[in-house]
Amino acid sequence: MADRSPTSRPGGRTARVRADVHGAVQSLLRDQSVAELTIAQIAERSGVHLGTLYRRWGSLDGILLDVVTERLSQSSPMPDTGTLGEDLREYARQAASDLAGPEGKLLLRTLVAVRLGNDEAGLPPALSRRFDELGELLDRAAARGENPPTVQEVFEVVIAPLVAGLLFDTQPQGPKAVDHLLDRLDRITGQG
Repeated sequence: MADRSPTSRPGGRTARVRADVHGAVQSLLRDQSVAELTIAQIAERSGVHLGTLYRRWGSLDGILLDVVTERLSQSSPMPDTGTLGEDLREYARQAASDLAGPEGKLLLRTLVAVRLGNDEAGLPPALSRRFDELGELLDRAAARGENPPTVQEVFEVVIAPLVAGLLFDTQPQGPKAVDHLLDRLDRITGQG
């Protein structure tokens, strides 16, 4: 399957079209759910011709993936605080922030659509970078002599419950959900 990710260049018509489309998606999501969003609504709100949207992004999921990728790539890299506990706390807060509110639902819907629509599809580069940063964070802790959990353990105990909370509205979302998940991770991995 051909990669339909638009290439970006600074300034010019391409950048304006992309900004208009992203702005339209964000504006529409303030008024309705992701499930109600259509490519025709995006065309109308952005002032970009429907044919241009299909030619450039291929589908609604292509547009949403571009919006999500842009949002994730604007996040700051994880700081090195010098301790595993604080590094994990910052990482988990960023993940919780990414999953909070309408943008979190957009992220989740887009990832599901991309993965279900293409068995070969990997993670969007910006999200893949997040997992790489987690691995680096854990490697730094090990190099300092700390006993970090694995990436899989962090995913299962911290990230997966944040996603489940968003999907099923079963627990606090956003940064306030982080502390009890990290305490659970500490208990499971023998850190606490």
